Amino acid sequence: MNIKRAKNEIKNALRAYLARDAFGAYRIPPIRQRPILLMGPPGIGKTQIMEQIAEETGVGLVSYTLTHHTRQSALGLPFIETVQLGGAERTVTAYTMSEIIASVYREMERTGTKEGILFLDEINCISETLTPMMLQFLQCKTFGNQRLPDGWMVVAAGNPPEYNKSVREFDVVTLDRVKRIDVEEDFAVWKEYAYRRGIHGAILSYLEIRRDHFYRVEATADGLQFVTARGWEDLSELMQVYETLDLPVDRQVVGQYLQLPRVAADFANYLQLYEKYKRVYRVEEILDGAWEKVRASELAGAAFDEKLGVLGLLLARLADSAREAYRLDRLTDALHQDLVHIREGEKMLGTLLDEKQAALTRRRDAGSTDKDALFTAAREAERLAAFQQALALEKVPKGQAFERLKALFQEDVQARADAADRTDRQLANVFAFLDAAIPNSQELVLFATELTANYFTSWFIQNFGCEAYFAHNKQLLFDDTRQRLLREIGSAEPD
Repeated sequence: MNIKRAKNEIKNALRAYLARDAFGAYRIPPIRQRPILLMGPPGIGKTQIMEQIAEETGVGLVSYTLTHHTRQSALGLPFIETVQLGGAERTVTAYTMSEIIASVYREMERTGTKEGILFLDEINCISETLTPMMLQFLQCKTFGNQRLPDGWMVVAAGNPPEYNKSVREFDVVTLDRVKRIDVEEDFAVWKEYAYRRGIHGAILSYLEIRRDHFYRVEATADGLQFVTARGWEDLSELMQVYETLDLPVDRQVVGQYLQLPRVAADFANYLQLYEKYKRVYRVEEILDGAWEKVRASELAGAAFDEKLGVLGLLLARLADSAREAYRLDRLTDALHQDLVHIREGEKMLGTLLDEKQAALTRRRDAGSTDKDALFTAAREAERLAAFQQALALEKVPKGQAFERLKALFQEDVQARADAADRTDRQLANVFAFLDAAIPNSQELVLFATELTANYFTSWFIQNFGCEAYFAHNKQLLFDDTRQRLLREIGSAEPD
């Protein structure tokens, strides 16, 4: 199955494992809560979905890469203990708490969350001395005589043997005690994730043309050479920062992430074309509606790959604008809820500020990768601090404080409205340009389709509307219906 389906399966299993009956007991006894064994190629997002699941469900997450552990760190260190056995005092060997189990308890204390996920990566690449201990843990959820706390689900991940020479096969006894999920790469699913994460537009438009370069592992005389989803995402992060620092991304830089030379070279060449399209077609002018007719003529006569590259540029910029509107919308909603709490007397401004700053710290300490949620949390705390400072500096009387807060909040409402208006204008301007350059074309159909597929542009259109988009979608639906009727008429004609 693909990684999206695997994520849903794990979330459903977590919900089932944590479900309780009327007496507060787990409906599935812990002994029957099978660990999940997630098997799939490296770099397709197994670790990322665990972070997403924990963040979305509000449970704790403790992650370990088992190849970094020894028998002692997993099991604990031995010590001599004196006990009463058979009416006599005897010395026996006991063990300190496992580092892994201790980390679970630390996470519970740090977050106050009693339930969570213990994620054990590279489970089938562990050392020979650790193998018996890990098999015991998968079967009994214990290291030595120490048990994993109830309410914690075990998810283990591994790679098939063709990707790792160190892989050890599990026996039937172990496999019969786990819930196995086999995962494979899927570009369509990853693209949906990539839109949500804001992956660089050059990567998305390139992979739209070269889908076979999304994920490849090849055995060569020099060893395994590969390109993975993780490589593309990490390269995207670097490219976005390099752009802000005005640093070049050349073949050598690309090759550090895409470790299949011919793919790295091909993408580096495409990146040069992508930058050329940005200069030649003056994307910012198109967004502002100030494009020259010659630009439309140039695009009309361009090759298909060039058209897709330009569409990728436009989609990336529109997605950036829609994402800004999305973030400001979430921020405005959060601040509005804060003002409701203050108006109803449920919380004071200072108390709210302390809570939001503490929540932001917890998110950062937990290593949250949701940039949009982090933006909202950080800006919310920042705005509440600004509200508090304004009230103090202006020495606003207590009876007038809420009215002043409402006035300050209007600045955020206006910022959201401005972002929405800007995105709407840009959408209209881009459609006007494409109508002049490539009217009624398959590229225009693709553009409208990708606007729907992109999380942020789709969200924007759904919440704020877009006349140009709806007009084109209506035409697309009409054309689809017309083509279907023509096919039906053709099939009904006598031979």
